[in-house]
Amino acid sequence: MRISKLFGKTQREIPAEADTISHQLLLRAGMISQVAAGVYSYLPFALRALRKIEDIIRDEMNKAGGQELTLPVLQPLELWQESGRDQAFGKSLFTLSDRRERSLALGPTHEEVITQLVSHHVQSYRDLPLLLYQIQTKFRDEPRPRGGLIRVREFTMKDLYSFDVDEDGLEESYQEMLRAYKNIFNRCGLPTMLVEADSGAIGGKDSHEFMLLAESGENENIYCPGCGYAANAEKAEIAKGTVDGGEPLPMEEVATPGMTSIEQVAGFLGVPPNHTLKAVFYVADGEFVFVVIRGDLDVNESKLQNSLHCYELRMATEAEVIEAGIVAGSASPVGISGMRIVADDSVPVASNLVGGANKSDTHLKNVNYGRDFTADVIADIALAHAGDTCPRCGGRMESARGVEVGHIFKIGTAHSERLGALYADAADVSHPIVMGCYGIGLGRLLAAAIEQNHDEKGIIWPMPIAPYQVYLCPLYRDNTEVSEVVERLYTELEAKGIEVLLDDRTESPGVKFNDADLLGIPLRVTVSPRTLEKGSAEIKRRTERETELAPLEEVTARLKELIAEGIKAS
Repeated sequence: MRISKLFGKTQREIPAEADTISHQLLLRAGMISQVAAGVYSYLPFALRALRKIEDIIRDEMNKAGGQELTLPVLQPLELWQESGRDQAFGKSLFTLSDRRERSLALGPTHEEVITQLVSHHVQSYRDLPLLLYQIQTKFRDEPRPRGGLIRVREFTMKDLYSFDVDEDGLEESYQEMLRAYKNIFNRCGLPTMLVEADSGAIGGKDSHEFMLLAESGENENIYCPGCGYAANAEKAEIAKGTVDGGEPLPMEEVATPGMTSIEQVAGFLGVPPNHTLKAVFYVADGEFVFVVIRGDLDVNESKLQNSLHCYELRMATEAEVIEAGIVAGSASPVGISGMRIVADDSVPVASNLVGGANKSDTHLKNVNYGRDFTADVIADIALAHAGDTCPRCGGRMESARGVEVGHIFKIGTAHSERLGALYADAADVSHPIVMGCYGIGLGRLLAAAIEQNHDEKGIIWPMPIAPYQVYLCPLYRDNTEVSEVVERLYTELEAKGIEVLLDDRTESPGVKFNDADLLGIPLRVTVSPRTLEKGSAEIKRRTERETELAPLEEVTARLKELIAEGIKAS
């Protein structure tokens, strides 16, 4: 491809609307163009990289025994109502009506459709197991699209669904996909961290995410360098320890003038924060909820939402707190009635804690669970932080930010039971099919690759997914000898199957070198009067400052070696 013919132009300025590195570089490199909030056109340069990612994914899915199909984006809303996930997805589900006023949804995922499809075609255990996948467009009405391709409303996803006769079969499928995903990201040249994850609206009991580590990533991951435990912050557990304040003492009221925060109260009374109770207030599906947790811990809203089995969860407003009769800053569940109370599991095993007296400037000493208050729900609702104690080995945990690029779930029988996907065993007894779900967002993976691989000059593409492998850069195109050599080399490289982008513009060397670095193609070949004096061309890796001179007759062979090295290193 000649760069003068390439659709999409590079930009010098950083676009004002771009809030992440990948968004900035995708726009500056002329790879994407925004149509609406969270909706983008992919230009040819970007599409070449996407197709390479697709090819790697498709190859690994096929090797794992997957069969490719295509499912409709337009889906009957009644399917979502039947599965109950119209409520789980809530406002993120795009809905519409056709001319006959039938309600439809634009699929954010395809569990419902594929479960219905399998229910029509699978009758016996002999038809299982199955691995079915597609690479298809999805739609989610994100409340805050951001980061370019990181969080969008229309996106391309590879989703595979496994169908097995039992949990053992699901485990085999799950492990097969886990291996395939590792192969995919390794082949793309993109190292990832595998973390335990929350299943969210997809449902299921177990799930893992593949995180591409990048400082700008929107996900925080907590991990233990000692034993290897790793989890998304939404899911991560910690060893909380036990606060032993001794045998329960009589509860007593103490004045705490002007003290409303945990730090203020603990300092004033001379107790550590883990000997206090923290009260936090939420609204879950319209219901006011009183949440209590040990004072040294923070509430993990994902865990809280799961423990409440609610669709929508948000912090209560100041007005809602006042209306509920709560005295913020001096609240505790002692004496509270008429509302649901949720307690972190650290609370019942602690004794003689300090909590609010439910009146201003006053707290209670020696508050004990069971004697002084109880909760409707007790669960682990604590948020993990770097520095917390590992629940597996007792070591100190660390954190790293990343972009979620793959997610695998054990769904179980939730969808098959609701949608009637059954199979008959050898004794002709019907059972629900056991399912798994495995997704990779292609556009997000493309953006995450840039988040992980860039410098101050631009993108640094891993060789396996680079839009082109070689940037052929002639200097002084009005020099006849340079032009002739470059055209001959361009033809030779293409004939040998090397993907080459020829910068045939009449621009200065500085402009061409800047664009070469911005576009991030792994290898740059420069031909100039100076190199031709030595009968050579200059070869430079995007990742290195140094260059090498290769005799013209050896350039193609040398490039093939470097390309092979780049692919092998991935």
